[in-house]
Amino acid sequence: MPSNDARNLLLIAAPTAAAGVVAVAVSGAVAGGKGAVGAAVGVLLAMLFMGLGLYALQWTAKKLPQLFQAMGLMLYVAQLLLLMIFVAIFKNTSLFNPKAFALSLVVATVVWMAAQARAHMKSKIFYVDPEPEKSERPEKSGSSS
Repeated sequence: MPSNDARNLLLIAAPTAAAGVVAVAVSGAVAGGKGAVGAAVGVLLAMLFMGLGLYALQWTAKKLPQLFQAMGLMLYVAQLLLLMIFVAIFKNTSLFNPKAFALSLVVATVVWMAAQARAHMKSKIFYVDPEPEKSERPEKSGSSS
């Protein structure tokens, strides 16, 4: 992963992880141990899906740049649908608190998307490739006046 991509991943994952810590603490205080486990699973699942999506998007940008915008739109729709499917699957689970799971999943997803938008807005990406500057030396002519 190039350094710019790694820097963007850090700028995106750090706020999401911080929101996840807060979600786990609040869920643990409100719903007990099962709430904390549900929140942790939700945050980890959101970060996994969004991280894999970011990787797929970066790969598409490098290999198939003409498909980048369509891939981004399709990817976000697919991620949100998959996350909704996970919420529906674990709706009646007894492994953890499903409300804490769903809420932390949504919060982590929203924080990830906001951080990704902010990182993209702050990154300095050339929209054209700059030409190397040519040195402007006066050319020597054969005759002098």
